[in-house]
Amino acid sequence: MLSERLLKTALTRAVKHGTLSMTTAGGETFTFGDGTEPKVAIRFTDPAAQLALCLHPELKLGELFMDGRLIIESGTIFDLLQVLLQDTHGELDELPLHRLRKIRTWMQLRSENDAASSKRNVAHHYDLDGRLYNLFLDSDKQYSCAYFDHPDATLEEAQMAKKRHIAAKLLLDPGQSVLDIGSGWGGLGLYMAQVGGAGSVKGVTLSEEQLEVSRKRAATAGLPERVRFELEDYRSTRGSFDRIVSVGMFEHVGVPSYDTYFQTAHRLLKNDGVMLLHTIGRTGTPYPTNPWISRYIFPGGHLPTLSEVMPAIEKAGLIVTDVEILRLHYAFTLQKWRERFMAQREEVLRLYDERFCRMWECYLAMSESAFRFQDAVVFQIQLAKRNDTVPLTRDYIAEREAALKIAETTELKKSA
Repeated sequence: MLSERLLKTALTRAVKHGTLSMTTAGGETFTFGDGTEPKVAIRFTDPAAQLALCLHPELKLGELFMDGRLIIESGTIFDLLQVLLQDTHGELDELPLHRLRKIRTWMQLRSENDAASSKRNVAHHYDLDGRLYNLFLDSDKQYSCAYFDHPDATLEEAQMAKKRHIAAKLLLDPGQSVLDIGSGWGGLGLYMAQVGGAGSVKGVTLSEEQLEVSRKRAATAGLPERVRFELEDYRSTRGSFDRIVSVGMFEHVGVPSYDTYFQTAHRLLKNDGVMLLHTIGRTGTPYPTNPWISRYIFPGGHLPTLSEVMPAIEKAGLIVTDVEILRLHYAFTLQKWRERFMAQREEVLRLYDERFCRMWECYLAMSESAFRFQDAVVFQIQLAKRNDTVPLTRDYIAEREAALKIAETTELKKSA
């Protein structure tokens, strides 16, 4: 059968280390790899599933798994991704029609993310049942890359370190005004006020679910006037801010809107202000987003390279004052999320169904794999309007982190 021959050829090339056993729909079993761990056994339920994987692997691998047509009989979906990707640098283009799919996805990528489509895209992922996120996120509901300042850090410690690292890079001083673009469940905005001493924080989000939670948290903390959250597209925001921060939101902006994004940031940032952009990106050449992730998880999303982002920053009149690339930090974060999700799988099943559980397991495993075996990273880009706004050396980051860490022990206990 053609599909079996194609799969055998592709998997022979891809799997060098680890062991993959594949049972076809016709009952034949083939083994690939060197016999070492991880050991994974998969089975196809029908010949059409085999052909689908050959024709469109990046989309169909996830679809077939969540639909129960590609069954993992031994190991996990993450183990399968590891044996497929660890020796190929993430390239699964041995199978047919990869180039045609890539061209089609590039065409879709260039479509505009206007305000209406942005809100729909955000609702698709962030307006799910809030109890879902409580099952695997840290207690502050930080849904972005944590910062592991020591290897044994817990998820809670690493997420706190992320907020501390960002506040230090913002050179946040007491009394300053802060704009948080894509404010999530409000944890970072509250940290800026409670620990960083910000005089006012405005968080803007397109998620109604997140907005409700954020406002409740601000009220509970006694900060509803000082920390405000609005259901607002960043393009509609007005005012002038000492500091602007955006964490985990830029991935949803879309390439055609990069100019608008940074021009808006320039308009909103004071002349002596500082902005920090924290976004997932890629270290290789520009490449379309995984089509399964785009269809089922993050519609309208794109992971940029620096070469895609920098021209828009320069055109907007902003100055890049610092770039830090967090490499494996998100892999560690996603591993902890995936482990927590799987430990609470029965609870997720009560909220949704089996297909949803498989879909989210696949999403977390694919995302972790992208940071471990492919070229996904996190960029932290510090921006200003003037080249004398930020200190000459980076020593201030560690100094401010130390001061913030001391403040955390007093301010957060006071508000608990």
